[in-house]
Amino acid sequence: MAIAIVRKEDMKAEFVDGFAKTELLPGSFPGVYNYKCYLKAGYTVSPEKYADKSAVYCFTSGTGYVTTPNWARNITELSFFVADFDNSDFAIHAATDMEFLCLVMDMSEEDKKAQDACHTTLPFFASFSECREYTQDCKGPHTRSWQVLYRGEIGRNLMGVVKAVGEGTVEKGHPAVDQWNYGLDNADFTLTVENEHVAHHAGDWSFVPAGLDHSLTAEPGKEVAYIWFERFVKPLTDN
Repeated sequence: MAIAIVRKEDMKAEFVDGFAKTELLPGSFPGVYNYKCYLKAGYTVSPEKYADKSAVYCFTSGTGYVTTPNWARNITELSFFVADFDNSDFAIHAATDMEFLCLVMDMSEEDKKAQDACHTTLPFFASFSECREYTQDCKGPHTRSWQVLYRGEIGRNLMGVVKAVGEGTVEKGHPAVDQWNYGLDNADFTLTVENEHVAHHAGDWSFVPAGLDHSLTAEPGKEVAYIWFERFVKPLTDN
């Protein structure tokens, strides 16, 4: 089967001190560890820091704020945060019940060298309204796309958001990157990989292996809305 997907209703939340964390599709790609996290209103969590892994957070539901030693940013909409490995403390505070993704990926020696040569200054935070919109020919004429992470900014990671009604993305396989998808808003679309089709809704998490043709499209009146997260399967110096 080319499609791997976990439904929102099948994600288990076992809370300790107001915080829960569950791994999504473990083993979908070596060195990739993706988690769905839950934080109850009024609680604070200081997530694990990694010296040799990139960690990207996507705040998908609820309100709160992120603090670092130098700044704090409010979370009032879909927002994104990239930790500075183990170089800086940070904490996540929930004003209302929150849900967010924690996407962790190993950094190889080649990744570390590329990171040392040039990278976005960390820690990094962006609200969805701050992200830049882009156009891509594999998407429908009314499909809108926003870039969150660009090639070479943070290890081998790329990230963006796509939204549309009644259309979406139809894409030839990209052999250089694997892709994960997280449904947003009122998402109700079909994920197709090669000749397989599955319904994809808000809160579902799916995986598309590198190189396979795929589409994320909706019927008239239905909504396509998702975060896409990609990882180059080889070091950037090889792509």
